[in-house]
Amino acid sequence: MNGAAHASTHSDETVHHLVKMANDIGDFFRAEPAREDAVAGIANHISKFWTKRMREKLEAHLKLAGDSGLEELPREALRRLEAHTIVHPLDPGGGDAG
Repeated sequence: MNGAAHASTHSDETVHHLVKMANDIGDFFRAEPAREDAVAGIANHISKFWTKRMREKLEAHLKLAGDSGLEELPREALRRLEAHTIVHPLDPGGGDAG
């Protein structure tokens, strides 16, 4: 197997594992009586315990492949996380501090 094929296979396995993990988190929070609480719990868990790279990898996969096995609650949680990501510009410093 050449390097590119190996990298692609490894990447596919990683994405499959991330989808499974997100669905497992969704299964846990599905017990919440209110759908909104379940989605918020999933988003909170992913935000706290997943690395930025893990989130980005799964978000990129979803953009390319649609839902690809990701269940509705974790999919909605990821959409919300992506929508609420705030990028802070570098603070130029100085300014009118005094």
